[in-house]
Amino acid sequence: MAKLKGFEFWKKTLKEARFVVAPMVDQSELAWRLLSRRHGAQLCYTPMLHAQVFVRDANYRRENLYSEVCEEDRPLITQFCANDPEVFVQAALLAQNYCDAIDLNLGCPQMIAKRGHYGVFLQDEWELLEKMVRLANEKLSVPITCKIRVFKEMDKTVRYAQMLENAGCQLLTVHGRTKDQKGAMTGVANWEHIMAVRKAVNIPVFANGNIQYLSDVERCIQETGVQGVMSAEGNLHNPALFEGCSPPVWEMAEEYLEVVRQHPPCTLSYVRAHLFKLWHHTLQIHQDLREELAKVKTLEGLAGVSKQLRLRCQEEIAKEKDVEEKDSGLPFPHWICQPYVRPVPKEPVANGNSQGSDVKKNVSQKRALEDSDGTTDTLSKNKQKKRSRNPNKNFCPEQKPKYIKCEQCGNPKGNKCVFNLCRGCCKKKAYKEVADCPSHGLRFKTKADKQKAEEDGTKEDGTKEDGTKEGSATETERDSSSPQPPTDPGTELQVQSETQPSL
Repeated sequence: MAKLKGFEFWKKTLKEARFVVAPMVDQSELAWRLLSRRHGAQLCYTPMLHAQVFVRDANYRRENLYSEVCEEDRPLITQFCANDPEVFVQAALLAQNYCDAIDLNLGCPQMIAKRGHYGVFLQDEWELLEKMVRLANEKLSVPITCKIRVFKEMDKTVRYAQMLENAGCQLLTVHGRTKDQKGAMTGVANWEHIMAVRKAVNIPVFANGNIQYLSDVERCIQETGVQGVMSAEGNLHNPALFEGCSPPVWEMAEEYLEVVRQHPPCTLSYVRAHLFKLWHHTLQIHQDLREELAKVKTLEGLAGVSKQLRLRCQEEIAKEKDVEEKDSGLPFPHWICQPYVRPVPKEPVANGNSQGSDVKKNVSQKRALEDSDGTTDTLSKNKQKKRSRNPNKNFCPEQKPKYIKCEQCGNPKGNKCVFNLCRGCCKKKAYKEVADCPSHGLRFKTKADKQKAEEDGTKEDGTKEDGTKEGSATETERDSSSPQPPTDPGTELQVQSETQPSL
């Protein structure tokens, strides 16, 4: 059968999917996809897979795709990150029989993508991307799709999308944020860029960004004209988002754990991460169970912590303790599935100077610094763990011991270094000047003197290279003289009898 393209592919294969669960590293695994589908999701993506690893590692293929084949889990799109056309196509060929399309990730902004040179960090290499998409479109039996981020310039974003369409992309997901909008600087996604792309291309477009409730989905479709809307963060905090409801957290948590049991194996770290997302707001209150959730090592242990959280929430409901929720600023009580909203970064000032440094400074201070007495209730989690291991540990900067700095690099110097340097600088200097530093255990001068003595043929006891001592008699002289008496008395008698002439 001929490969479907564009809107035909969206209508027949994807069944006009409007509600889409995003590809999320270590988070959109089979169990979570099935849970999301039960609550309104019509299309799901696999987590981002590394094309090169997928090609060379059979275990990676089995654990991340082949073992997750399930009739309920369709339609499904497999996403890859790649920067080599041949490798990308090889990986796609190995995956195409287990999904309905192959997606090229051009939107990941994380540091790991920068180091690996993939994701959004390829968005300026149009020639390479055009080759990757074109080759995949020619070789694969399933359609090729792309997920991108926008440029600051709207016209450049439009030309970027048109280039991918001309290369063979059959569906485009547009995340309305730029490469730099991540972490503390995430901000609001720009739907105007998405609308401009939708008007400029002749293939289906999905929108991504600013989706927290079902009302946001409907509003996005109306304003941008896209065919579908993709959710990542909103889905993680409320897998029933596409149903338009916000159930109690424990209902979603318990249902998810049941799906995990029905479809093993599921990596424990994935399950833990999902529970942290679902219980995010509650764990801000019940900090002791947050620690417990991080420590347990089994699926049943995770389920036990989730059950404890449910019981505590139900006790609060029974006692009608709603004061904390009103003060928290959340639209619903903390035990209700709802999105986590990041603080909006400050806008640039009038003269054009950015306030980014102030934003980063404010966001980096996640917890208050310790008081001058170093009390544990204001210490960070990491410092509290160190304090538990060493109760006498001091975290007050004013009371920390002051170290004398190395004269060259500024690191702490060795206490008795002859050059007043740290070990690294001392080693370089001692080697260059052929000197010793007993403090750092460096013996360059000693070794050089010893080597020189050996080269001169003289050791410390004055022995020559031929094994004789200076000033000692030669072998011929020793023969003509009387032998030296041996130390053993018995041997002495034997030697004397041998030297006397026989009678």
